[in-house]
Amino acid sequence: MHIRLGFELIYDCPQPTPMLLMLNVHHSRVADLVVPDQLVTDPPIPICAYHDGFGNWCSRIVAPPGRTRIASTAVVNDSGKPDPIVASARQHAVQDLPDSTLVFLLGSRYCETDHLSDTAWRLFGQTQSGWARVQAICDFVHAHIAFDYAHARATRTAWEAFNERRGVCRDFAHLAVTLCRCMNIPARYCTGYLSDVGVPPPHSPMDFAGWFEAYLDGAWHTFDPRNNTPRIGRVLIARGRDAADVPISNTFGPNTLTSFKVWTDELPQ
Repeated sequence: MHIRLGFELIYDCPQPTPMLLMLNVHHSRVADLVVPDQLVTDPPIPICAYHDGFGNWCSRIVAPPGRTRIASTAVVNDSGKPDPIVASARQHAVQDLPDSTLVFLLGSRYCETDHLSDTAWRLFGQTQSGWARVQAICDFVHAHIAFDYAHARATRTAWEAFNERRGVCRDFAHLAVTLCRCMNIPARYCTGYLSDVGVPPPHSPMDFAGWFEAYLDGAWHTFDPRNNTPRIGRVLIARGRDAADVPISNTFGPNTLTSFKVWTDELPQ
């Protein structure tokens, strides 16, 4: 199946404002791009690209004073299959983990493992290790947090989400990532597009989505505690320790985001 996806961001800046953008489809899906996701700006301004320390594709611009539109539209070839379930995937002993996964065992800006370690072991210490344990964490988070756009907060941490019991998809992911790390399972935060393919209406307003990946049995596997069911048409943009590593934009000066649109549409065959 083919999915048309894209976004439009409009910023208003009172002065020249440097920005770091993380908006391109992840390099692991580049081979699936039927129409490339070319970043365009209005007015046209120079764009410099680089890979960050996690391998994400990033862009640098300096937005001029006034209104700047940043947009992209792409078409992605997708398998049309839901996220895979690998129930037999085993958990590694910490000493057997690859070096590259160890950073995803540590606490980070939004994932305070020190605050939640005792809770994690109390809740999940007796569960079957491996896939079943990660799924038990997702089940808990899905039931524990009420999804609430009206109370979204960019500064909410996993500890705060656990106590406040409400949040948006990034809060679900942060809490699940933290609980996995507390149980010695490497977990990394993901952001990207998530289509409504296969989901009955009514559909919520389209936005970028947050989920996570857990390292089990020698591979990274997708989990989504917000929806807690395999979904079709998930397209990765970036991965990191938590949302602080993968913001859609970092701005270095005063600005106002005056418009924000995201779309994913299944195209007829």
